[in-house]
Amino acid sequence: MLHRRTLGLAGLLAAPGLLAPRVQAQGFPGRPLRLVVAFPPGGPTDVVARILAERMGRELGQPVVVENRGGANGNIAAEAVAKSEADGHTLLYNTSSIAISRALYRRLSYDVLKDLAPVALTAASPLVLVVNPATPPRDPAGFVAWVKGSGGKLSYSSGGIGNISHLVTFLVLRHIGAEAVHVPYRGTAAALTDTAAGNVQFTSDTLVTALPVVQDNRVRAIAVSSAERSPLLPEVPSMAEAGLTPPGFDLGAWQGIMAPAGTPPAAVARVNAAVNAALADPDVRAKLAQQGARPTGGSPADYAAYLASEVELWTRVVRESGATAE
Repeated sequence: MLHRRTLGLAGLLAAPGLLAPRVQAQGFPGRPLRLVVAFPPGGPTDVVARILAERMGRELGQPVVVENRGGANGNIAAEAVAKSEADGHTLLYNTSSIAISRALYRRLSYDVLKDLAPVALTAASPLVLVVNPATPPRDPAGFVAWVKGSGGKLSYSSGGIGNISHLVTFLVLRHIGAEAVHVPYRGTAAALTDTAAGNVQFTSDTLVTALPVVQDNRVRAIAVSSAERSPLLPEVPSMAEAGLTPPGFDLGAWQGIMAPAGTPPAAVARVNAAVNAALADPDVRAKLAQQGARPTGGSPADYAAYLASEVELWTRVVRESGATAE
């Protein structure tokens, strides 16, 4: 059984020590900052990154310019930033895929725990388990009975082998003692589209991506992966509440900002203060809520500890699932 604690960092936003001081690194920032987003433009990660970049730029007194470098599950961007000059002016906007990649890829040209320095967690979004509306399940109990009674003949899609959409569904199936055929796609958009079309029977996707499809009744929401129900789908239970996962289960697609290892601590602290100030802004919080994202925040040490726990978790899950990208 997998027990999972919550991110537990949202409350830190109100801590006086995080917002009051404006740590001034000597001469930093001396020019515009580059925020390298590990995924293509227009997607949910990119949207949140741009919301934060605009507000961070005002806080730092220099523009924060977003640069998209998608590919290889975020590894292209991570490698580029890891090899950049460690002066605080080049930052990585990463997702939880960076913790999964360490277990999924046997040969990476960077080590997330050694070559990148955590700056701040920014946001988290739960996943939602959905089924094609023509299928029988209308609630978690119906889903369990349906999948367990299928004899392993049902199929579920994901955004790719080892993608969080794959691994969360794998954890649900393992917990309820059921099997289904995994059909990986190149991205969750195609996986969700084919679930709506009935080419596969169910999938998991981030709430922000799946919500419009749920609202259009093209898929039916069964449960969300957060510890509590989402205000965007208040009638849909959490996976833990519904018995699809162990009690306390809280997994989702989280995001954060990192810098090259060796970046001066004062520069890291300055950017961290800007991130926390942005996340405390009511306008930013409202925009994130529209994206189905929950602001997190906290200190670099908080992010480092959380990242280490995520690497440990996903290393175990990837091993148990047998997933590999090579």
